[in-house]
This record gives sequence, structure tokens and C-alpha cells, in this order.
Amino acid sequence: MEFMSKIITVSREFGSGGREIGKRLADELGFAYYDQEIIKEICKETGMHDGYVEGVAEKALTLVATQFGHTFYNQQQIDVLVSQQKIIRDLAMRGDCVIVGHGCAEILAELEPFSLFVYADMDAKIARCRERGPEDERLSDKELVRKIKDVDKNRKKIHEMIAPTRWGDKENYDLCINTTHVEIKKIIPCIAQYAKAYFG
Repeated sequence: MEFMSKIITVSREFGSGGREIGKRLADELGFAYYDQEIIKEICKETGMHDGYVEGVAEKALTLVATQFGHTFYNQQQIDVLVSQQKIIRDLAMRGDCVIVGHGCAEILAELEPFSLFVYADMDAKIARCRERGPEDERLSDKELVRKIKDVDKNRKKIHEMIAPTRWGDKENYDLCINTTHVEIKKIIPCIAQYAKAYFG
């Protein structure tokens, strides 16, 4: 039977507003929205704490050294990432949806989702991070730039672990959106129309 669900994946640079785009787009189209729900489902399946799961989901697997000079991957990290891929596929099969982050574009590539990549200039990302809440307000500009670069570096590593393509390259997405000079809520109708045209 042909798979009929409409799936939109949102990959994004940290601070670019990709999560807001995903949520607003889901509301505009009447689609289900999945982001932190993925973390909650992984916690249920693995029995691990949400803080640990979220940390692993945002970082590439790390090699652990032994006293004998050998290295191996942390099994708990592997369990989290395997569970994440399974849960993302399960959620996508439930019906029309928007999924943000977690390597969703690569994990669901065979289902041909409408894939977005959201990016912005560094100054715009800093400003957006400061608007989000007190956690980033306490950081200096230098510290915030380092945080943004570290998060994006880990997202790139995770992408490269599960896909042969390069994270952020325009050839790998159906639509790339620069949010530097735009108010996100004003561009949602345009993105929604583009998505409708994609799905036909």
C-alpha cells in the first residue's frame, strides 16, 4: 500500500527559529507536531532520565577509552539513538506531521518528506537566543557564540553518522530559509503554500 502521510522535517541551526517555524507550520496546516515528544518517548522506551536522553540526542556518540588502550562506544548512547530512529519512524507513520530536529530528515529520507533547513546570521541567532529565556540571557556574547557553534557542530556530526550527505548543504533540502531579516510568523503562510504545492 502506498504511504500517504504528508511529512515535513525541519533541520536547523541553533537560534535560527526552526522550532518556532515547525510549530507554527504544524498549526497552520493542521498537522501533528513532534519535537520534545520524541525525547519523552525515548525515556519511556529506555527508562533513562530525560536530561541524559536530551544530551545524547544533541551530541554525536563519544568514544570511551579503557585502561588497556581500547576504545568503544557507550552502549547507553547507542540505545538512545537506536530508540530515537525507531520512534521517529513510528511517529511519522501515524499521519500528517511536522518533525523538528533529531536527524529526522535523514532518518525519514525514504519516505520523501518535505525537508526544510532553517539558518540565520550569527547576530540574528544571538538576538533570538536572548529572547527565548533567562538561560541564554546570562551568557556573554562570546559565550553564546561558543554555545551556538558547539550545538551546530554536534548536529553536523550526528547528521554525518546517519547520512552520506553534508548537514546544511542546500542540495539536501527542499527549501532553505534564512530567518535573519524576517518575522517568523509572517512567513508561515508562504511556507505552508510551498508545502501544499510539494505534496500536490
